[in-house]
Amino acid sequence: MPVGAHDVEVFEGARARLEAIAYRLLGSSSDAEDAVQDTFLRWQSADRGLIATPEAWLTRVLTNLCLNRLTSARARRETYVGQWLPEPVFAGDQMLGPSDTVEQRESVSMAVLTLMERLSARERVVYVLREAFGYSHAEIAEILDVTEANCQQIFRRARNHVADDRRRVAVDAAAARRIAEEFLAAALSGRTESLVQMLTDDAVSMGDGGGVIFSVPRPVVGGLRVARFLRTLFTPSETTWETIGGRPEVFAELANGVPGLVLVVDDRVVGIVALDVTTDGIAGIHAQVNPAKLRRATRRWATSEHGAPLTGAW
Repeated sequence: MPVGAHDVEVFEGARARLEAIAYRLLGSSSDAEDAVQDTFLRWQSADRGLIATPEAWLTRVLTNLCLNRLTSARARRETYVGQWLPEPVFAGDQMLGPSDTVEQRESVSMAVLTLMERLSARERVVYVLREAFGYSHAEIAEILDVTEANCQQIFRRARNHVADDRRRVAVDAAAARRIAEEFLAAALSGRTESLVQMLTDDAVSMGDGGGVIFSVPRPVVGGLRVARFLRTLFTPSETTWETIGGRPEVFAELANGVPGLVLVVDDRVVGIVALDVTTDGIAGIHAQVNPAKLRRATRRWATSEHGAPLTGAW
């Protein structure tokens, strides 16, 4: 069925929301883009005259496409080299979706996106649609073709799986730069105690190199152990520079709503270190250095304004 200008306009009006849902479900901007494009193809071939509520129809199609992708993604991640982490995105990216409530902001943080890997595909759908987008249990039940009571049970189970009692700190760009600058200065100081003071006792450091860039295969847990690991990691090394293509400049940017260190070589983002900041200190460090998961960040970096490199950078 030919797609008219109005049909394209309806879909484009929903694109930002669809991308934000898909990103939260899949943890990957490229996979989210593919899922949204496949949704458009379904929209293009559908008898749109019979679709009473386009938003509901598009959400249902997208959700089912993401369910299929989540199932196959789990199989791929079983053979993934090292730790699998979500793909970070910068502030202002429509992939992040709504951020009016604490629940919406936290649902797209690197910490919660990583925790959501514990969920089954259906649990993740219910959690995202309910927690981040405010869909009613009745609406979600219709999308998944389950009863409303079953949907409520799935949601309670999902919330228990990702339960995190930490009180996170909301930050703006200025606060993010200050925190990132202090963290980098501590990491480069060579003094473990400087880092320990910034970390919680149960801090966790995780890295994703995708088998392309070296990263530790398992999380490093505990404030002192993380501090010692970071002190070594941030020690300048010519071998490291060769691996990532040169000596990087280090910038401070908001990534997924939290302070981030952005490593840039010749306008190419080669690493993003997201800091999970709580009222007790930095509880998590998520380092994404897999080149395949930094392509969108590099594209946005090339077309956006950003401040000067942090003082004390390598």
